Amino acid sequence: MIGNDQVGRVEVGAIGLGLMTFDQSGSQPREQLADTVRAALDAGVTLLDTADAYGPGEEKGADAQGANELLIAGLLDELGVRDRVLLATKGGHVRTEGGGWDTDSSPAHLRAAVDASLQRLGVEQIALWQHHRPDPEVPYDEVIGTLKEIADSGKVAMVGLSNADPDQIRAAHAVLGGALVSVQNQFSPAFRSSRPEIDVCEELGLAFLPWSPLGGLGDAKSLAEKHPAFAEIAEARGVSAQQVALAWELAQSPVVIPIPGAKRPQSITDSAAAADLELTAEELVRLDADEAP
Repeated sequence: MIGNDQVGRVEVGAIGLGLMTFDQSGSQPREQLADTVRAALDAGVTLLDTADAYGPGEEKGADAQGANELLIAGLLDELGVRDRVLLATKGGHVRTEGGGWDTDSSPAHLRAAVDASLQRLGVEQIALWQHHRPDPEVPYDEVIGTLKEIADSGKVAMVGLSNADPDQIRAAHAVLGGALVSVQNQFSPAFRSSRPEIDVCEELGLAFLPWSPLGGLGDAKSLAEKHPAFAEIAEARGVSAQQVALAWELAQSPVVIPIPGAKRPQSITDSAAAADLELTAEELVRLDADEAP
């Protein structure tokens, strides 16, 4: 059973589960996904992260909007585990025809996105609603104002940011105060440029949720070439390189809660075990220096 961390005032497992790749096509039958959620809960994973823009790929186009929310809500109801998870979602990203992605942070769209997510998730209040990505067509100060309106509406319990820089985090925190609880940015052994955001989150008491925390590890050959320290420490410890990567991320700051994706029970069970892997100071120095060019 993994240790606990905080998202706002809510205690969650030290490792979360990213749901972007959850769908019922191809190699992911519904029962396999249900088993993955069961395995996550059994391993102490309680933060589940989706978004209104997550759904099947090119064949669905704009119709993919909301598909992932409907899928996870149905799975949680079937398993009877709604009260055991903190279910987070996002708005502000939209799907386009041909499997593309776009942004829409207009006040009307963000307000409508919250209402649509409430309906798809089947809840009266969204536990954690996150602004998905800055929109180049909408000033961020205007976005923050909309987030404040959404926070004050009572339709969401907590607000988060995603893909935000330090200045945007500070600006949002100044307006939202305690309603802002988290920031979700990319961070992994292969992508470390969000270190400043981690520092700001630690300063402000916000959870930092690395998305794609295992990105760039690749297959065994690629791992050995690009990140040899991760491969070597994994072999020496008798664990997966994925566990080493997640343990390294957890060691960056007490506010870090990685949200690796998983589509199989074995994957999330392995990821959750990273919370029990204590890396030595020497190992951390090696991993910190093991950044691919």
